[in-house]
Amino acid sequence: MGDENIYTNDGTVDIHKNPADKTKTGNWKACRFILGNEFSERLAYYGMSTNLVNYLTLRLGQSNVTASNNVTNWSGTCYITPLIGAFVADSYLGRYRTIASFVFIYVIGMTLLTLSASVHGLKPECVKDDCNSTGSQTAVFFAALYLIALGTGGIKPCVSSFGADQFDETDEIERGKKSSFFNWFYLSINIGALIASSVLVWIQMNVGWSWGFGIPAVAMVVAVVFFFLGSHLYRLQKPGGSPLTRNFQVLVASMRKHSVKVPADKSLLYETPDMESNIPGSRKLEHTETFRFFDKAAVETETDNVKGKGDPWRLCTVTQVEELKSIVRILPVWASGIVFATVYSQMNTMFVIQGNTMDQHIGPHFEIPSASLSLFDTVSVIFWVPVYDRIIIPFARKFTRHERGFTQLQRMGIGLVISTLAMVVAGSLEVIRLDNVRRNNYYDLKKIPMSIFWQVPQYFLVGCAEVFTFVGQLEFFYDQAPDAMRSLLSALSLTTVALGNYLSTLLVTIVTDITTRHGKLGWIPENLNRGHLDYFYWLLAILSIINFFVYLLIAKFYTYKKVTGKPR
Repeated sequence: MGDENIYTNDGTVDIHKNPADKTKTGNWKACRFILGNEFSERLAYYGMSTNLVNYLTLRLGQSNVTASNNVTNWSGTCYITPLIGAFVADSYLGRYRTIASFVFIYVIGMTLLTLSASVHGLKPECVKDDCNSTGSQTAVFFAALYLIALGTGGIKPCVSSFGADQFDETDEIERGKKSSFFNWFYLSINIGALIASSVLVWIQMNVGWSWGFGIPAVAMVVAVVFFFLGSHLYRLQKPGGSPLTRNFQVLVASMRKHSVKVPADKSLLYETPDMESNIPGSRKLEHTETFRFFDKAAVETETDNVKGKGDPWRLCTVTQVEELKSIVRILPVWASGIVFATVYSQMNTMFVIQGNTMDQHIGPHFEIPSASLSLFDTVSVIFWVPVYDRIIIPFARKFTRHERGFTQLQRMGIGLVISTLAMVVAGSLEVIRLDNVRRNNYYDLKKIPMSIFWQVPQYFLVGCAEVFTFVGQLEFFYDQAPDAMRSLLSALSLTTVALGNYLSTLLVTIVTDITTRHGKLGWIPENLNRGHLDYFYWLLAILSIINFFVYLLIAKFYTYKKVTGKPR
């Protein structure tokens, strides 16, 4: 058997930096440890975040609006810090070593969070339901939260790409498994979230917050163990150096040559002569006709060589130019995910606050915490992932002739439509709830006699939309990213969630400011029975419809990348 059949052809190496042996590394045997790590880490993350809005209101004494904004701001930060982790991974450490470094920051944050809710002097003092927190107690709590945000920043952008790295893209059989990996990866996330939103939320509301935060901390330690146990099986992509530097070099070189004419024959543009790219761990990219101004950076002139060597700030390869083009092409697709993420963020804020006003009883004695309703979002994902992978894809393939059933862009677009429907359903439920309040004069009733399970359809629809949009996003950004920029592009996809949370905060702030003028209660008052939360849901539905039609235009003109050669 030749080396080409024994070793991977995508430039990956094993933990000892030797060429990766196909029979001993990668594939599903390595991915089981990655999926186990992701399950445990997501159990930890959702275990402390799903019910966070209630901790802020019940233990720290914050108002609905303040607590909601604090949750979305923190959650948004959790999706901004991946840009830091991704840059470190792509430029210097690689994905494996970046994850290995940041998990310890994560564990420290989870430990401090547990201490802030359990140790006398750090936890707020409560008399029955009346709690008072000091400034220092609040500071310790938020310090723990933002340590977790930093820790997750090194894991989120790397772990999905690291899992996909276990399949050789140049091997037809392994390449087919990669698409399934993203589906099962997202399934493992949601199994962890299911346990978090049911068992752990119940523990927090009925047993205590020290146990409710302590169990997620233990789960995070288990995640670390899972990750390191698979080390000898992993395939590692080499870091390719700073992608930002390469991008800036193309920008500078093209601006310096703004008056240079690009030749009609694109084969005359500068590229390394052999099959290998000059970027470690990256294959060559074929020239595309979009954004031709950047092609000027690859036009050779007499002044490009300094002391016999090419100056990278004057002359760039076609692959380097196409790296920048790939990012520019992806940006509009990325931006279209922000409104979707805003809809998604309502599950941990407005859906929970809405649920707090409804009857939470299951039988005469047991009450389900309103935050636990997010388990129906998780159940929806767990239901739809195998259905999509095993039923929808084979069925769609018969009509579309596409190996994945739908293109990644089509898949994401379907999710945008479903998310709009989720907002319509949520708004309709609030209209019915408020009508019930008016007819029966329930204005001052803390919980009206209307079952919280009427919220299930909106959670279920959000979960369905996730399977199409979020999983499609994971696959799209990995697939369309240049080889040496996959962590960075995965991080970029995650920032849609961050900006979606920030947009939610902005919308709530603007809506509250405008609708409370002249002494009015506004759309989202402390007593929702006297407000109009339905108007806020209609606003999100309208934004989602506008976003979808813009997305259709973006998808129509998108150009997919093309690769050639093999990595260095």
